[in-house]
Amino acid sequence: MFLDAASGEPMDPVAREAYMAALDDGWADADRLYREGRRARMLLDAAREAVADVIGARPDETVFISSGTAALHAAVAGISQSRSAGIRSATGAGPRLVTSAVEHSAALHAAGFTATRLGGEQVSVPVSRLGALDLDAFAAALMPAGQVALACVQAANHEVGTLQPVEEAWALCAEGGIPLLVDAAAALGRIAPPGHWSALCGSARKWGGPSGVGVLAVRKGTRFAPAWPEDERERGRAPGPVNVPAVLAAAAALRAREAEREAVATRQHALVDLIRARVAETVPDVEIVGDPERRLPHIVTFSCLYAEGEALLLELDKAGFSVSSGSSCTASTLTPSHVLEAMRVLSHGNVRVSLPWRITEDEVRRFLEALPGVVASVRAQAPSGPAVSTETDAEETRPDAEPLRNLSHSPDSSGSVIDALGRKCPIPVIELAKHIGDVPVGATIRVLADDVAARLDIPAWCRMREHTYLGEEPVGERGPDAVAYLVRRDH
Repeated sequence: MFLDAASGEPMDPVAREAYMAALDDGWADADRLYREGRRARMLLDAAREAVADVIGARPDETVFISSGTAALHAAVAGISQSRSAGIRSATGAGPRLVTSAVEHSAALHAAGFTATRLGGEQVSVPVSRLGALDLDAFAAALMPAGQVALACVQAANHEVGTLQPVEEAWALCAEGGIPLLVDAAAALGRIAPPGHWSALCGSARKWGGPSGVGVLAVRKGTRFAPAWPEDERERGRAPGPVNVPAVLAAAAALRAREAEREAVATRQHALVDLIRARVAETVPDVEIVGDPERRLPHIVTFSCLYAEGEALLLELDKAGFSVSSGSSCTASTLTPSHVLEAMRVLSHGNVRVSLPWRITEDEVRRFLEALPGVVASVRAQAPSGPAVSTETDAEETRPDAEPLRNLSHSPDSSGSVIDALGRKCPIPVIELAKHIGDVPVGATIRVLADDVAARLDIPAWCRMREHTYLGEEPVGERGPDAVAYLVRRDH
């Protein structure tokens, strides 16, 4: 069962049919004047009009590019570069690029790279624990407006599904004459497109179109200077020829999704509500993240204490369920998801479920029946053994627990210490759960760790288990990354 639609959907049957038909009629160079070229141009123009109509743009504002990532890179570089000289002339400083802390990594990488290349800076705006943009901090980052080349705010977060206040962000940008780039990749085909923006990006594989097609729309009046040698194709905003059959398939898929969008969104909202409720009921020690109300209809993300994210994904895959993860323990990364980090929520044991277009309630219930057993199995196989039993309290003193040692490196310190240096998530939290019952109520326990995920996971564990997180202290003599995390036992 495929449950990773936020990464990409299988091609919609309508798109497949359009693609196969266009292989016969749309293979030629659409810029040529002979019959085959004119036929390809007709198909390309039809696709452009269809996509522009859905996103609320003019056809001559809309271009096709090789991917959603390429669209973000082009938009960030093109708009920032076009405004850089004027900002430097007026202020004597390089341009500032403002992004939310939870933008897609493609937008963050593009903003950081472009700001450095133009001699400016990238400013990251924090979000709430639910993942929503802090509008007060965003407004502050836009001042003084004369120094800001571009602001980037996604329509909805691709990892936890939280909708962003795009209209409010647009109003703040409009006050200062600042262009707003909206990454709508996760939202197109799922919710109504935002109404106000200077530039908008999307990715066809997210809505059931083929891979290799991205959409970039730039409003009339928004300055844009391509970051590559400009040619006559796609208004100079996307280098190289357009894959007409793929573009036509993308447009067909988006129109089909738009026609069904409201009905499917209603059904999938209910399915995600079911997942959120059942996971909370059947999986002990779980944190469900993201806004429960203002969210995409098809995405739900949760994190399981005492479980490795990579192990959860592999065991779920063995059970027949394909999901993704923002955990620090996935095979593709050794650092926590920047989205979970910005939200200050639990990072290990993370699972993202994103429902494909045609999923049924029976399929969702099959997943929910299998999930508790998979999580319990992964927890039991944790390197230091199971941290808690589903039948007993997490703070119960365990007969197999190793005795705690006093801190020896700091003579004036008090309390007890767990040495988890050199051990990756979720081991520091597992050890904390095992040993918290060994100290008196009101006493402090220190957890030594050098895994970057501990900075998120230990405060999140304290919040979930109702103990007090007191902060952190550097432990320099134990290594450059060694930190002591202080926790007070409250019950």
